[in-house]
Order: sequence, then structure tokens, then C-alpha cells
Amino acid sequence: MSQAENRILVVDDAATVRMYHRSILEGAGYVVEEAINGIEALEKALNHPFDLYLVDVNMPKLDGYGFLRELRRQEIPQAPAVMISTEAASQDRARAYEAGANFYLVKPIKPLELLAHCRLLLIHPGGAA
Repeated sequence: MSQAENRILVVDDAATVRMYHRSILEGAGYVVEEAINGIEALEKALNHPFDLYLVDVNMPKLDGYGFLRELRRQEIPQAPAVMISTEAASQDRARAYEAGANFYLVKPIKPLELLAHCRLLLIHPGGAA
């Protein structure tokens, strides 16, 4: 599968963050869609599953942990997820992995770091915990 066929969902309530991640990913040739919270992200995932999810933790309506837990319960093709947050404490990282994240990155994320994690998870969907 080429990068252009890889669909990535960026889930973040901050428009600036979504645009930043979109510009990096589209610049690398990925197809990117956006969701402003976990509820919208879940609706999109159930409609047409993605190859990778980039998920913020703190969002209204349904946070990143809740979204991942609900996503992992669904009878749809599962894809890796990267939890992205300003929260750097070890318990936040542990909660992300318990919810179903494959990686946990702390904002701000450098473009090359983001792309390296995306490439790794799209080549090896099982990822690392």
C-alpha cells in the first residue's frame, strides 16, 4: 500500500493542531481526515475505518482515552493509534496504553518525529507499546 492510500484520522479539538498535523502528513503523501472530538472520530471510524489514528487526550464530549476504548470494542478492522498530549506524567502514558494506544507522544511534536512514528506503525501495524 502506498502512502497515498494510507488514511490517517487526526482527532484534536484545537484547529491549529489539526492543521499542523495535516500539513506534515499530507506533505509526506498521506490522506488525512480530521475530527474535533472522540464522538465525531468514532462516527468516522465506524463509517470507514482508518489505517492510523492520531488522538489528543483532552477533548470535549469524548476524550482520547474514551475514544480509543470505544474504538477497540468495535467489530471493525483495527488500526494503530498514537495518543498525543501535553500531559507528560507516567500515569497518563499508562492510561493511554490501557485504552489501546500503540505510542504516546508529548506535544509539541517535531515533524520528523511524527512522521517516523506514523511510518513505523503503518509498516508494522502491531506497533510497540
